[in-house]
Amino acid sequence: MSQAPTVLERVALIVLDGVGVGALPDAEAYGDGCANTLAHVARSHGGLALPHLKALGLGKILRLSGVPPCPNPQAGWGKMAEKAAGKDTTAGHWEIAGLVMKQPFATFPEGFPDEIMQAFQKATGLGWLGNEVASGTEIIARLGESHLCTGLPIIYTSVDSVFQIAAHEDIIPPEKLYEICRIARRVLDPYRVGRVIARPFTGRSSTDFRRTSRRHDFSMLLPEKTILDRLYALDLPVTGVGKIGDIFCGQGLSACRPSRDNHHGMELTRQSFAEIKRGLVFTNLVDFDMLYGHRHDVAGFAAALQDFDRWLPQFMEEMTGRDLLIITADHGCDPTTEGTDHSREYVPLLVWGPALQTGCDLGVRSTFADVAATLGDIFGCGSPAGKSFLPELSL
Repeated sequence: MSQAPTVLERVALIVLDGVGVGALPDAEAYGDGCANTLAHVARSHGGLALPHLKALGLGKILRLSGVPPCPNPQAGWGKMAEKAAGKDTTAGHWEIAGLVMKQPFATFPEGFPDEIMQAFQKATGLGWLGNEVASGTEIIARLGESHLCTGLPIIYTSVDSVFQIAAHEDIIPPEKLYEICRIARRVLDPYRVGRVIARPFTGRSSTDFRRTSRRHDFSMLLPEKTILDRLYALDLPVTGVGKIGDIFCGQGLSACRPSRDNHHGMELTRQSFAEIKRGLVFTNLVDFDMLYGHRHDVAGFAAALQDFDRWLPQFMEEMTGRDLLIITADHGCDPTTEGTDHSREYVPLLVWGPALQTGCDLGVRSTFADVAATLGDIFGCGSPAGKSFLPELSL
């Protein structure tokens, strides 16, 4: 007699922000033809020690120094291509949740035009410093002392669709900075700017300015419903950990738990998962991207990966036969390439649960939205987009 299929009740979906696994076929058009975040970090670091991710099947996804293919992986493994144009955090997360952007966010490679800046000044009553494409750490080192003297916020962007506002916490306190960002968000909505980001910093001079953990993102309102809305409509708990609440503007989330860093995010994931009997915990671990990818810090990136690997077994031991763990990413952020911005890459896909009888090759998925479709399959609510990989898992 055939065994009844396993009924899944809880899912932990963890996004390793910026951990791409190789350039997409169209990456050359984005200047990312040579990008491979994970492989390049491993090679540049002299290999990675990731025994638990190796056991799940990470080495089956790509050739990785220090992480050879496991003969019998414990998880389903594969990689996913981004269907939407771009390589933005917001678009990547929205696609994971089943919303595939039909029109890319606007970018401003020459800085923001006078029309936008004058609208910002009129709405906030503030002038500005900067208004250029820049690295966040570089621009506060260069303009931070002028900001201390003038009190004017520092505004900058990148190849992504972001309007970033940096301010010293003693000059413009974080809550005031957040209010300025909310006003800017309203100004920028008609221009399809993906995110307004508050970037508080501290320090007394260009040599010791440091950005703080009080960063806050203000995303555009979602133009359509996602899988999170469908789960929420079923009265299922949907907890966003890290910057998930910011990315989705709280939409479809029953609880938002911001994190200070990866370690805090991992702990909040464990706590949040233990608190629910049925539902989803959706986590973003931002340090790979924010602290290491953008700053070309290979050693820090490698250490963060190994920290996550060491954390995994305890979390997995606390999962039951009705739980599923999905590990993926939202884009690449290769710290070995010349630029400091995101890279257009495939993202990893590892899917594990205690009831999984054997690992399996989930192949190359054509969209991140396959995650949403799988969640819709698990919870019986369908999905706006994607193809479920649940039938391919031996549960």
